[in-house]
Amino acid sequence: MSDRRPRAAWRRPPAEPRVAAASPEPPEARPSVVQAGLYRDGHRVSSPATLSETFRQLREHPDGMAWIGLQRPTEDELHSLAAEFDLHELAVEDAMEAHQRPKLERYGDTLFVVLRAARYLDAQEEVDFGELHVFVGPDFLITVRHGAAPDLSAVRRRMEQAPELLALGPEAVLYAILDAVVDGYAPVVEGVQNDIDEIETEVFGGDPAVSRRIYELSREMVEFQRATRPLVGMLHGLMAGFAKYGTDEELQRYLRDVADHVTHTSERVDGFRQALTEILTVNATLVTQQQNAEMRALAEAGFEQNEEIKKISAWAAILFAPTLVGTIYGMNFDSMPELHWTGGYPFAIGLMGLVCTGLYVIFKRRDWL
Repeated sequence: MSDRRPRAAWRRPPAEPRVAAASPEPPEARPSVVQAGLYRDGHRVSSPATLSETFRQLREHPDGMAWIGLQRPTEDELHSLAAEFDLHELAVEDAMEAHQRPKLERYGDTLFVVLRAARYLDAQEEVDFGELHVFVGPDFLITVRHGAAPDLSAVRRRMEQAPELLALGPEAVLYAILDAVVDGYAPVVEGVQNDIDEIETEVFGGDPAVSRRIYELSREMVEFQRATRPLVGMLHGLMAGFAKYGTDEELQRYLRDVADHVTHTSERVDGFRQALTEILTVNATLVTQQQNAEMRALAEAGFEQNEEIKKISAWAAILFAPTLVGTIYGMNFDSMPELHWTGGYPFAIGLMGLVCTGLYVIFKRRDWL
């Protein structure tokens, strides 16, 4: 991060005092100012209510450290912070808008870090992502939060209960924030694992709504992967600068532990994506098999129905033959041929029997009966 020099040596030379910063009067306290504190030797010495008060007290105590937390700040607030702490305009522009990828940028003696926090919502069974921008300077740390996660008040309480760690400066706070973000991934991993177990049960149970759940969880895992994968490289980049910036040994151990957790989480997320892909494939196979079985059942039902229709049609044709003969002979016309023939009745009966027998034999050979 920076050379471990006395705190006073980290500030800019007296020739460029902060009071001379050409910036508009910073706005008074707004809802976006979550909390601000001034620390000296690991202990909080004051809790300014406004940004302007924070700036004033930090000028009066050049050996202190300012820790400012904001949530969705206004442009005026960010511009006042930029003017006071010489923040780079590109970093300030990124901090104004969410939806930034996790990254680590160094602008002079100021470090700009973008983190993607996550939390698992049990009621909705979904993952909620937040975004955190962190400015780390020689004697200040500014957090700009977009979203509900992470809970930085817990980080502040934790650090205040460890003054020997807080006394190491802003970089110690940065590592504590990194640790909080990474620790927040653990409940998400457990929740997602539980969701995947439930999805597997639903897949083999034939739940038709499971495909949508698989798709939604897969999208969340893509976002989760985008949050964790870049963080691995960022932490390794910080570890690579240990010697160059004279990072405290305790902080080195701290960061290595965080890096191990991130690597483990990233591997779990990769495994989740692979598992969801395989589950989706299995679900598609099962759905196809079910559809084939239903189509086969419909085909069999149609075949049976056709067989019944053929039988009905065959018997209808057989019964129609005597009806036709009887109808013809039932016509009462004097000039009708064979009307007064003695063998006419036996002939009609024989003809009916012959036609019916012939039709029966034909239909039987064709398996209609």
